[in-house]
Amino acid sequence: MQKFSKKNIQQHFNKAATSYDEAAVLQKEVALRVAERLELTTLKPNTILDMGAGTGLLTEKIIKQYPNSKIIAMDLSSQMLDFAKEKLTDRSVLTKLLAFVKAPQTTFVCADANRIPLASHSVDLITCNLMLQWCDDLDAVLSEFKRVIRPEGLLMLTSFGPDTLKELRKSWQAVDDKQHVNMFIDMHDMGDALVRNGFGQPVMDTEIYTLTYQKPIGVLKDLKAIGATNATASRDVGLMGKQKFNSMLKEYEKFRTKELIPATFEVIHGHAWSAQEVMKGPNRNKSGVYEISLDDLGTIKKKTKQR
Repeated sequence: MQKFSKKNIQQHFNKAATSYDEAAVLQKEVALRVAERLELTTLKPNTILDMGAGTGLLTEKIIKQYPNSKIIAMDLSSQMLDFAKEKLTDRSVLTKLLAFVKAPQTTFVCADANRIPLASHSVDLITCNLMLQWCDDLDAVLSEFKRVIRPEGLLMLTSFGPDTLKELRKSWQAVDDKQHVNMFIDMHDMGDALVRNGFGQPVMDTEIYTLTYQKPIGVLKDLKAIGATNATASRDVGLMGKQKFNSMLKEYEKFRTKELIPATFEVIHGHAWSAQEVMKGPNRNKSGVYEISLDDLGTIKKKTKQR
C-alpha cells in the first residue's frame, strides 16, 4: 500500500485553503449527494463527527439538516478549519438573527483520523466525505471510527475509486515509470474493510463524474487549487524537466473528445452501521457486503464542467 507523508498532506491543504471552494466543483456535488442520502435515514443524532471536514462543504449541509445536533468538524489541516469556522460561524449567526432559532453547536477540531481525540462511543453519526483516499492505513482509521461511534450509530462515507484521474495516470505512465498520481482503493475492498472493523450491513455503490477542460493544464491547476497533489512519501522531490512535463501534456491530448479534455473521477459511496457482528442474508456476499446491481442503481450520472 502506498505511504503518504502527513506533513505533505497538511502543507498542501493548508496552502489550498483559500482557493479550495472556488475549484471544488466535484467536492460540492458529492457533498450534496451525501446530504441527500442522509435525508433517507431516520437517524436523529445527538452528536455528529464530520471527519475530513475541510472548508466545511458538507458540514454546512449537516448544520442545516440537523439543527439541534452537536457537530464536530475535524480535519488535519488547521487552515482549512479556520476557513470553515469563519464561513460557517458567520452563517450560523445570520441564521439565528433572521430566523430566531438557536444556532447549532459546532466545534472545529484539528486532529488526525488515526487518533481521534474523542471518547469511545461518543458520536451517533460519522460523515467522511472524500477523505479516506488520503489514509494509508484504512484499517486504523475505520477502527477509530468504530471506537468513537455508539452502538447502532451510522457511518456515511465517500472516497475516490481506482478509475479516478485515469487519463492523467496513463499520460504520466507513457512518459516515465514514477508514481505521479495516487492509487485509490476499490469499492469491494472498502466494503471488506468496513466489515473487518466491526461495521455491519455495508451498502456500497459508485458514481462516475467527468469534468471537462479546454487544456490538460487545467486539470493540474484545479488539483493544485484543492490541494490534491501527490503526497506520497516516495514521490520524486527533484525538479521535473520541462520536456518531460510537456510530453505528458502531449499524451493527455490523446484523450481529447469533442474538443474537450476529460478528467474522470470515480466516487465510492458507502454507509454502514456500528454492529457487533456482520448481518447476513441472501443478497450479501461472504464478506457481508450488500451487493447491488447497476440495474438497481439506475443510470450512473455524469457531471461535466467547462473550463
